[in-house]
Amino acid sequence: MMRRYYVFLIFLLAPILAAVMLTKSYYDDPQLSDSITKAYEYEITDLDPIDYSLTGAELRVKPLIESLTYLEETIQDYVKNFAMFEAALKSSISSSSQLRLLSDDIYEKRITKALGQPIDFYLSTKVEIKLFTLSELDYRGYIAKVKLFNPYIFKLELAQGKVGGLETTTDAAERTGAILTINGGGFDKVSKDGETVSVMNGNTVVDGNLVNPFVVPDSEHLFFVGTDKYGNLIGGRPNSEKELFALNPYQGASFLPILIQNGEKTTLPILWQNNKHPRTIIGDYSNNDLILIVIDGRQSDWSNGITLERLQDKLIELGVKNAYNLDGGGSTSMYFKGEVLNRPSDGFLRPVANHFIIAP
Repeated sequence: MMRRYYVFLIFLLAPILAAVMLTKSYYDDPQLSDSITKAYEYEITDLDPIDYSLTGAELRVKPLIESLTYLEETIQDYVKNFAMFEAALKSSISSSSQLRLLSDDIYEKRITKALGQPIDFYLSTKVEIKLFTLSELDYRGYIAKVKLFNPYIFKLELAQGKVGGLETTTDAAERTGAILTINGGGFDKVSKDGETVSVMNGNTVVDGNLVNPFVVPDSEHLFFVGTDKYGNLIGGRPNSEKELFALNPYQGASFLPILIQNGEKTTLPILWQNNKHPRTIIGDYSNNDLILIVIDGRQSDWSNGITLERLQDKLIELGVKNAYNLDGGGSTSMYFKGEVLNRPSDGFLRPVANHFIIAP
């Protein structure tokens, strides 16, 4: 801060200092010095306002000194006023920050009120996870609300750490040390050299890089969803590699369809309407918290599943801003703090091609 004051002072004093240096040149000039040091006597009258007891050089310097004194006082006033302005600005910023924190706290309470009481949680310097149950008349599931403090702990993890791999949610979590894991994008199984391998739907990004050459979507509803380097949810339906990277993806996978965009329900594909199935969802809130959801299905004694239409209504009810339907059915699974929470419809965990994980 003091550096700014000094620059300001130098800027204002530069013309005055130049004038003083010019005046000094009169003293340094021998001829002028002799003329100045000669005594001059003047007859002073009562009406003469000039103090002729001063030498000619002193008469020239005196106004400069008075100007310097005035400027010094003016600069001191400027500095004082600037300090007062800076203090007021800091106070305003502090008040603004307090209001923002208050607003965030109010929004957080609104979210948790809709979700209910958490049944479990995890908190560290890198992430806050709150776990909730989701229970309606004919379906059950779990919701994880995630607040990232370090965006790099949220990852898209390839099964077995490679393209073409297949791995259960538990195996992926234990291999990576993840605290929370859900199944990710869609995939198909194919036989290659006598081995069953996965072929991921659409495009997949890990650590900012496409894991395969860009795939042009074969469906208008196929999306890409993930996070950017700041941990913000990003998503869309890119039709080219350029469009994909315009989203600034850092982690992400593909499936269909998009359920909620900017707080509004989307139009669902006809083939996906009015069908109850297990579901896995990734979404976000307006404060950029992530929401991960699994809903069990195909088990009449436990959970029948949910249609996408009803799921859209539920997401709106929960205040979700954006939501994407990940691979569901027998793939749906959520792992938290060492155990699988839901009941997979196959009666066991299905090996899948990738997972979204949080590995603090």
